Amino acid sequence: MRPLTTTRPKSLVEVHGKPLIEFSFERLREAGIKKAVVNVHYLPEQIEAWAKRQTAPLVEISNERAELLDTGGGVAHALPLLGPAPFFVLNSDSFWIDGTEPALQRLRKSWKGKIMDCLLLLCPSDRAVGYDGTGDFMLSDDGRAHRRTAKKDALIYIGAYLVHPRLFTGAPRGKFSMNVLWDRAIANGRLFGIVHTGRWFHVGTPDAIGNAEKALAG
Repeated sequence: MRPLTTTRPKSLVEVHGKPLIEFSFERLREAGIKKAVVNVHYLPEQIEAWAKRQTAPLVEISNERAELLDTGGGVAHALPLLGPAPFFVLNSDSFWIDGTEPALQRLRKSWKGKIMDCLLLLCPSDRAVGYDGTGDFMLSDDGRAHRRTAKKDALIYIGAYLVHPRLFTGAPRGKFSMNVLWDRAIANGRLFGIVHTGRWFHVGTPDAIGNAEKALAG
């Protein structure tokens, strides 16, 4: 996202007049979330200043100044702030527009704690803006997720999931990817997914901002 991230963290880059992280917080507010944990590493003071201006949800900071811990290590580091119940994880470098029913509400309704450790929000490529990959996961008839085995019908992981803390039992220490734990959950038959019914916007480059804004305007 350079040069935009030379002076600010990516989550504070603006799309359609507001920081990327604000799109995630709008979804959290709509879902009635009372507390959010935000991790900081690059230019952390800017994120902390933004967090202090938020009135809902209440924001707690997970400090990753010493080391960037990646998608899995960052969540594991924040576990003491998150508590023992299942919680949402949202990436701040992309955002979505809901369909007829909010995605976080659909994740809640679909959650079955006896058989699930993690429930992913996945998007078909024809509802994605700014994405040129081949997808990440496929779903079985019962909703279980497994890795893409063919380009056809592969669904995109769009940076949102509901997870139980037990998935992090025995997790690696320090920096690691959530893919490590997702592969474990796949092997145990406990990774599931639902298909997003709205649109998803991937904002990975400065050019992608303009494309996202045009799509939002439309």
